[in-house]
Amino acid sequence: MKLSQFKFKLPDELIAQYPAVHRDESRLMVLHRKSGEIEHKVFKDVLDYFDENDLFIFNDTKVFPARLYGNKEKTGAQIEVFLLRELNREGRLWDVLVEPARKIRIGNKLYFGEDDAIVAEVIDNTTSRGRTLRFLFDGTHEEFKRELYKLGQTPLPHNITRPVEPDDEERFQTIFATNEGAVSAPAAGMHFSRELMKRMEIKGINTAFVTSHMSLGNFREIDVEDLTKHKMDSEQMQITPETADIVNAAHDAGENICAVGVTVMRALETVVGTEGRIKPLDGWTNKFIFPPYDFTVANSLITNLHLPYSTLLMLTAAFGDYDHVMNAYDVAIKEKYRFGVYGDAMLVI
Repeated sequence: MKLSQFKFKLPDELIAQYPAVHRDESRLMVLHRKSGEIEHKVFKDVLDYFDENDLFIFNDTKVFPARLYGNKEKTGAQIEVFLLRELNREGRLWDVLVEPARKIRIGNKLYFGEDDAIVAEVIDNTTSRGRTLRFLFDGTHEEFKRELYKLGQTPLPHNITRPVEPDDEERFQTIFATNEGAVSAPAAGMHFSRELMKRMEIKGINTAFVTSHMSLGNFREIDVEDLTKHKMDSEQMQITPETADIVNAAHDAGENICAVGVTVMRALETVVGTEGRIKPLDGWTNKFIFPPYDFTVANSLITNLHLPYSTLLMLTAAFGDYDHVMNAYDVAIKEKYRFGVYGDAMLVI
């Protein structure tokens, strides 16, 4: 497959700037991947396609306030710092992106907050935009993280062009977000409300959780036409022995297994063995899935409607059949579905 095969014209007005008023009342497009048939539903109808003992697998990653604005020493120029991951707890070292990158050099100091509450020093240039910062802070690690996060903003993607609002702190998370470490929310999981989870429980649908910390690699532009040459950024993930047992039991019993989000699907395919059973892992994945690909764990997928050229769209097309998925996207645009992390959902069965 070539990058250009994932091009489509998406009107700017269809990129959702706000979430649905109620989590489970966004629109839901249902795509039957064998026939290409499409149905139009409301998200809370999703349970109509599942039965007792089926299994939903969620991503319980938690987004942290990763976007900071600081000022460069001497010039006072405003610098946007996007926290990616903590490299060293004791040394207060963080892997970050900075904008504008051209103004930042090794040895520069950056000041954050009123009265320069936190100071950071640039100690490494790793890529064109990437840097390693050492934060200079006297106090415990807990105090440091508290102060740092107090200064940070919810890291809405740049295609949400409005300013961050107070409601985003709660809405740019799933209701089951537990393990902190993501710089973007697992969008498919954000459609699930407490009421919908309760209905799942009453219906006898089982649940399991993996942790896959979404990185900016999901949204980074691909700069090669030949997709076999693209390298995904590594993402930290964890599948516990308990989750592996639940998934394997459902697989062995022939139950319907639904991956809620492409990050869940990628995590499952990272740890699957030859028999279609998965094993526990506490580590990293850089698995890049695009058509053609044979999936061996989940047989249904819930995902959002993604942007052109995105790795998220590519995985969806690999699962749902390239032609059927791209046709569904044409229909979604005609029907004015909302795209992006705050947008509408698709169920591929």
